[in-house]
Amino acid sequence: MNDRSEEVRRMALHLGFDAVGIARADEPLEVDYARYEEFIDAGYQATMDYLAAHASVRRVLSHPGILPGARSVVCVLQRYAVRLPSASTGIVGHIAKYARGLDYHNHMRRRLRKLADFIRKMESGATSRPLVDTAPVLERAWAARAGLGFIGKNGLLIRPGMGSFTVLGEVVTSVVLEPDEPMPSRCGECVACLQACPTEAFVGPYVLDARKCISYLTIEHRGPWQGEPKVAPWLFGCDVCQDVCPFNRGVGAWIDAGGPFDPRPQWHQLSLEQLACAAQSEGQIWMQASPMKRVRWEDWQRNVRGALGYDPP
Repeated sequence: MNDRSEEVRRMALHLGFDAVGIARADEPLEVDYARYEEFIDAGYQATMDYLAAHASVRRVLSHPGILPGARSVVCVLQRYAVRLPSASTGIVGHIAKYARGLDYHNHMRRRLRKLADFIRKMESGATSRPLVDTAPVLERAWAARAGLGFIGKNGLLIRPGMGSFTVLGEVVTSVVLEPDEPMPSRCGECVACLQACPTEAFVGPYVLDARKCISYLTIEHRGPWQGEPKVAPWLFGCDVCQDVCPFNRGVGAWIDAGGPFDPRPQWHQLSLEQLACAAQSEGQIWMQASPMKRVRWEDWQRNVRGALGYDPP
């Protein structure tokens, strides 16, 4: 590995990321982009029109829509808390693990900007752009190309030793860095994630129909659901396909005590019944700085009814 790449790696770890990998940004995605096109053509994105927008931009990071002249992408990974204290009560167990604390975009973005500045200073006239779920980028595919892990059959990035309970970020740059080797898939014959899905949202390996996915139904979908999807007990998101993954065994003891992913106190105190009877003004206070603020209040009430499995009085 060249000196610049090693310096970037050390800085990323110094900033608190749990893993870092590097890939060529000017070589188009092939297999992952083909899967993306098939996903869109089948309409599996449901009402998430933004996933179909700017399709050509998603194939290569040197596209004018991302960073003209890009040569490298630095991909970083951050674990999040996956176990609750044994005495936990309230609604915390009904919330996807990544969303129980503060909005991860904010603290990831601050550190990615520092990393982008560090890389930019390596070379006169260099450009760098930090990204964290803010541009039409197939970030799991780029993370896999950078050797951070492999794409599991549930479509998530899996890093052996850390599992899949992670969030991703990138710095795209014109600076030439030495790329890492991709990691081969290690799913083998395992289909635990596909079989465990409560709503049978997986059409097959690597193919998710969002129209049936609990995460989509409780976060992205607006208005009433069609039919009566089996979302209970989930209030926001879903972790089932990750909970059953063998690569997440043995990594579930990690707790982000006092960190941004540490579950907020109100989630231990509130019950679904209390949330169902709450005023919108109370809810806005509870959701402040949380990923859950993404959901409209009327859809929150729909989610609460779904998590309860009935309409509260």
